[in-house]
Amino acid sequence: MYHKFQISGKVFMALGLKMKILITVLFSCVLIWSTMLLSSSNNNFKNHFLDDTTSGKNNSYIFYSKETPRDTLLGGLLTADFDEGSCLSRYHKSFLYRQPSPYKASEYLVSKLRSYERLHKRCGPDTNAYKKATKNLVRDENYASKSVGECRYIVWVAGYGLGNRMLTLASVFLYALLTERIILVDNRKDVNDILCEPFPGTSWLLPLDFPLMNYTYAYSYNKEYPRCYGTMVKNHTINSTSIPHHLYLHNLHDSRDEDKMFFCEKDQSLINKVPWLIIQANVYFVPSLWFNPTFQPELMKLFPQKDTVFHHLARYLFHPTNQVWGMITRHYHAHLARADETLGIQIRVFRKDAGYFQHVMDQIVSCTQRAKLLPELAAQEETQANMTYTPKVKAVLVTSLYPEYSDNLKNMFWERPSSTGEIIEVSQPSGERVQQTDKKLHDQKALAEMYLLSLTDNIVTSAWSTFGYVSYSIGGLKPWLLHTPRGNKTPDPPCVRSTSMEPCYLTPPSHGCDADWGKNSGKIFPFVKSCEDVVYSGLKLHDEL
Repeated sequence: MYHKFQISGKVFMALGLKMKILITVLFSCVLIWSTMLLSSSNNNFKNHFLDDTTSGKNNSYIFYSKETPRDTLLGGLLTADFDEGSCLSRYHKSFLYRQPSPYKASEYLVSKLRSYERLHKRCGPDTNAYKKATKNLVRDENYASKSVGECRYIVWVAGYGLGNRMLTLASVFLYALLTERIILVDNRKDVNDILCEPFPGTSWLLPLDFPLMNYTYAYSYNKEYPRCYGTMVKNHTINSTSIPHHLYLHNLHDSRDEDKMFFCEKDQSLINKVPWLIIQANVYFVPSLWFNPTFQPELMKLFPQKDTVFHHLARYLFHPTNQVWGMITRHYHAHLARADETLGIQIRVFRKDAGYFQHVMDQIVSCTQRAKLLPELAAQEETQANMTYTPKVKAVLVTSLYPEYSDNLKNMFWERPSSTGEIIEVSQPSGERVQQTDKKLHDQKALAEMYLLSLTDNIVTSAWSTFGYVSYSIGGLKPWLLHTPRGNKTPDPPCVRSTSMEPCYLTPPSHGCDADWGKNSGKIFPFVKSCEDVVYSGLKLHDEL
């Protein structure tokens, strides 16, 4: 018995060894198979969020694959010469929160921007060139030298609301590109609190010890300023033989014909010799730059698609500071990120007794429902039928000084279901009730809301609103524009779809230059047309059909 047991034990031990080997092999196979399955699952998971075609919305802002190229430089529009942490929005917004723009910057524009950055670095604040250029600035005698040197400047004076400021900054920067001037930005307001520096290795902020700063305080530059170009033209006190050290350019809503001659070729040949230009503006004057035969060929190369000017310049220049970027991302993730579709609605009421008006509320509902941007409310018998499946979610972002508009919209879809079964979620980041320009936090909130609107899939904005112009153009969106109500009646039709994403030049010249004098400015070129929301006076760039 002992021997039998001993033999059986040896057999059992042999079998046990084989079993161990077999189990080890099986375990290894299972481990390899599960790893491959997990990898496949992860890839499917990433691919789903990279291109969620089932929901109709790309959710690449949530997850991205390491294998997917991320165009953080926007096709070369941005330079890589910045520290990412110093301005998170510069590189993050281009791939985490927004679809890639279908509008590509031209290679010529990219090259021009890199050249400008080098020039600004040579001539910007604290350089020997800047110190030399400011040394004789306050002298009253005429500029005697025939050569103005490499460094010439244009100083942007801050004024009016944030929308106006961003539109004019882009306009002045484009003029600086065309004339190879250095743009310097009025530093007494909150520019540095809301926007990052756009040029690497230098600053665009005008030093506080700028010799002519005492004039710019409290907007003392006006048509009565002795070096105002329009006034000098009117009084015949400027010509090619008496070039001043500096000129003030008055490009506001109350500009005279003489002020607007600044855009003409003959006038530019003289202005080009002046080392320093000081400009105050509250309008987007880019369309008038195309009237100048000297500028037009260059503009054609910079912007082959003519209605992309502000879209490209804004994406290059305007990057919210980290504090503002935090406001944007927090609201985005809380209210917009998980929606199947997003809609932005910007409401501005241009009345002295501005506030909530029922006819404006009716106009918003009428516009969004006619344009199929928001569904109608369901009849009672449809209530249960529409809730038998998992509904899509549409997030509606409302920006207004008055919270009543978003509250009413929210209650409307809370109390009754939509006819499509969609869930409509309405949010409004702030409701300040009173515009508080130059208050740091107020302007930071305003910029955050502009960018949030630019991240939506579709957008509805108020006529005449520079806030709305900035929002839809940065986002590359062609908006639905709410017509201005007359009296207390809802316009019919309530809105119109724009065919261009360019902002409107609200108060353009009513004349041409030289041979075109007296001709309607909107009829000089086929790509400069009347604005849909300011038909009788405004001009807007359109791409040629």
